[in-house]
Amino acid sequence: MSAPATGQPPVDAGGGRIGLGRELGHPPRDGVSSLRFSKHSNRLLVSSWEKAVRLLDVDATNALVGAFAHKTPVLDCCFHDNDSSAFSASSDHVVRRLSFSAESSYRLGTHDGPVRCVEYSDTTGQVITGSWDRTIKCWDQRGHKLVVATAGEHVNVYDLRNMSEPQQRKSYLNSQTRCVECYPNKTGFALGSTDGRVAMDFFDQSESSLEKRYGFKCHRLTEGRVRVAYPVNAIAFHSVHGTFATGGCDGFVCTWDGENKKRLFQSPRYPTSIAALSFSKDNNLLAVASSYTYERGKIENEPGTNIFIRDVNEVEVKPRH
Repeated sequence: MSAPATGQPPVDAGGGRIGLGRELGHPPRDGVSSLRFSKHSNRLLVSSWEKAVRLLDVDATNALVGAFAHKTPVLDCCFHDNDSSAFSASSDHVVRRLSFSAESSYRLGTHDGPVRCVEYSDTTGQVITGSWDRTIKCWDQRGHKLVVATAGEHVNVYDLRNMSEPQQRKSYLNSQTRCVECYPNKTGFALGSTDGRVAMDFFDQSESSLEKRYGFKCHRLTEGRVRVAYPVNAIAFHSVHGTFATGGCDGFVCTWDGENKKRLFQSPRYPTSIAALSFSKDNNLLAVASSYTYERGKIENEPGTNIFIRDVNEVEVKPRH
């Protein structure tokens, strides 16, 4: 069953049409795999299939702070404990720590397959990596909760203090998971799927919590007389309001009030698929990667890659009761 999202998205705030945002210079020349805002500043980390990780300062005239070349495509990235150091996960099986201030990098470790995702916990000092070799590795583990979406519509929830006994469950969605993001209040997580759905789930598996789980349809367009469902590639939570943004292969960004099951906002259409999203530390900016995600395979005249920075209006993210 699906709970329908309700409410009309505003297209105007304060008398003018809400635009796509300002476009940053120095975008990758190939598809964006990840965007991450720093928790300390308006610096933005960008990984891409052009075999590089870039550090951008969205407040600066010349946004490019630095870049690290890799030998193979970089599939994910995240900041370390400041806004000048980071970790990268690449298709050459290697996890790297990058220091932009020292212009140096080193191998943190390796997997037996491409490393698809990397996360850093600033409260525990842990680095967690997930690979297509079907393993998760924790570096300097001291931990808590970790959510892993796997093939076959399954979800594993780990307590990082006891990685040998994950809580295994069936995804609330019936299609392949494309993205997963934990709630800011640490009570659960949202999943985005290839069939244009988002599911809201909870760590607590009591009967009352199970009754609160739901899924809803999004990123669907009527083209001709056919209703087309587009994959949901990205989910980003607003850390204050607990609302969240989604980006899909339809080229739109939407914001949602998950608790009240309402859509709050829909952006104008971006040039191509939304590959990644990230809110800034103060939630006043939203970074949007408009980057073809090969949902239709190799095509002629592939659209370019662009990174936009949108000013976030309260009407787009604040719950309306």
